[in-house]
Parts: sequence; C-alpha cells; structure tokens
Amino acid sequence: MTKTGPKPDGTLIKTDGKDRPRSGALSPSLLARVFHQPSLIYFNAVAECLSVREAARRLNIASSAVTRQVAQLEDALGLELFQREVRRLKLTPAGEILYRHSRRLLLPIEAAVSELDMLRGLKTGSVRVATVESVGLAFLPRLLADFGRQYPRLHLDVSVGPSTEVIARIADERADIGFGFVARPNDHVEVAVRRDVRIGVVMRPDHPLAAVPRVTLAACIAHPMAVAKPEISIRGVIEPFLQKSALVLPPLVEVDSIRMLVELALLGGRVSVMTPIGVQNEIRSGALLFRPLEDVGLPTNRFGLMVRAGVNLHFAPAVFYEHAKQHFSDLELPGAIEE
Repeated sequence: MTKTGPKPDGTLIKTDGKDRPRSGALSPSLLARVFHQPSLIYFNAVAECLSVREAARRLNIASSAVTRQVAQLEDALGLELFQREVRRLKLTPAGEILYRHSRRLLLPIEAAVSELDMLRGLKTGSVRVATVESVGLAFLPRLLADFGRQYPRLHLDVSVGPSTEVIARIADERADIGFGFVARPNDHVEVAVRRDVRIGVVMRPDHPLAAVPRVTLAACIAHPMAVAKPEISIRGVIEPFLQKSALVLPPLVEVDSIRMLVELALLGGRVSVMTPIGVQNEIRSGALLFRPLEDVGLPTNRFGLMVRAGVNLHFAPAVFYEHAKQHFSDLELPGAIEE
C-alpha cells in the first residue's frame, strides 16, 4: 500500500520507494472512478489556497489526508499538478488545466446544495469576493457587516490583491464578485456597475499645496511625494504624466499599499498620489484633504463591481451581488464623476 505524507514545508512526497506520478494515465473508466473520489475536492481546495495546510483547515481534515488524495490524483493522471515556489505551492500547467475544468464540474454541485438548503429554509452558501486594498479600507467592511446581519448563514471568503489579480480571479472563476479598477476591457469580465473617479493627491490641511488653486504633478514634485508601485493600477495611469512633469524626477517614496500612502500623508507630511477611495474616513474627519490633479489629459480611474461575463450567479453570490449593487449606487465618493 502506498504511503504518502507532507514534508516539513508542506510539499507532497511518497514513501513507498516508487516514483510518482506514474508515467501514463489510467484508463478512462478508472480515471472516472478517481474523479468521483474526494481527491478532486481536495485538489480544488489546495489549488484555491495554494497551501496544503490551509486547504486542510478549510476542509476540517488532517493535512496528511489532503496530501494523500492529491498524490493519488497525480498518480492516476501521470502528471505533477503542483510545484513548490518559495513558501507556497504553484499549479503546474497540468494543474492549471485540471483546476479550470474541475471548478466547472463542482460549481453545479455547490449550487445544488445551496438550492436544497433554500428549500429547507436555511439559506446557506458561500460567496467568494476579490477586492483591491483601497475598497477594503473604505466601504467593503460596512457592506460585509450589513450583509452579514441580513444573511448570517452565508459564508464570505474575501481575497485582497491588486486589480490585475481581482480581474484574473473573476476570469478564472476563482471569485464570484470583484471590486477593482479596470484599466482595459477583458472579454471574460463584465463590469456590472462602474464609477469613474478623479486621480488626485491627499495631504494634510497645513500642507503648502493646500493653498494652491490648481494642483498638478509638476507642482507636487517640488514637495516630498509618495506614489504607488507599478503593481497597483494607478501607477500605470500616472507614469507618463510623472515623466513629463520634470526632466529628472526627485527621489520618491514608492509603496505597494494604499494604506501606506494614507499614513505617509498623515504622519510624514507627504503628498500621496491616489484616488479618494480608501481615504474617505480621513477626508470626512478633516485629517486629510483630497485635491484632484489638473494635468491636461490625465484620465479618470474607472472603478467597478465585476462578475464573470456570461455566467448566471448561484443563490449566495446573486444575493450578495444585489446587495453590493445597492450599496455601491448609494455610496458617496469624493472625486467621483457623476453621469
């Protein structure tokens, strides 16, 4: 009998002295039996979390059981599904293909369970939300709290990342609902509700630029500045205007966190380039001012509530989607451009 177990770092190993996975796949009839075993459910959990330990926690089973089932699936297919990268797992090309298709197999089952629970009056289910950090700092906590009070039996799984990751999760069906900035159209993602917001700077009320009638990037670079790193979508929008604002840019503080931009403006006296999303509380309290940038040709940043195009949402995501749309339409955003 083959014994498998995790290494100390969580990778999959086999201890029967045989190489795994096998060199060829099982016959289609035997593979069908494998796919109806827990191995596919466990594989999906690991693919979602990219961690054996986290997948085991979600499934409420031992890590060794997850490791064993995934190893059996790799053996049956004759392909490696995961590889180790630094501290986390990464899907191999074979794993990416299997995950994409297996999600489509499991989603109808999850929908059926939700609908059966509805029949019993339980209204259970789960919603996978992907969001950019600024939304997590701004209105998402209140939205989640309100939703939780109305639907206490619905599970919410929230992932925070840059807009590119939010869009990728929606497109790959790893998330049901997304909040993020949309730089360019994506055929697999539908922007269900959108708001265009001005790009500007935040600063303390006593900052010298607070008295300047029209703030531009050229005016800002004469003062200590903080900007987002390229992985945050706003940097790609402002980069050409930054380059045009001076022959040689002065030293900048570059960060990959919206909250850090806010803190640098609050405590460091810097001018931070951002949209007002993520700094509403500080603007409302008067601790910071938001001033839109007046550079000619600077576009607005399109913020949106996203879902996968052409997909009918199941019960729990559909309920959350309607709740989010209402919350989003009623939201007051400094710097928002009203249609």
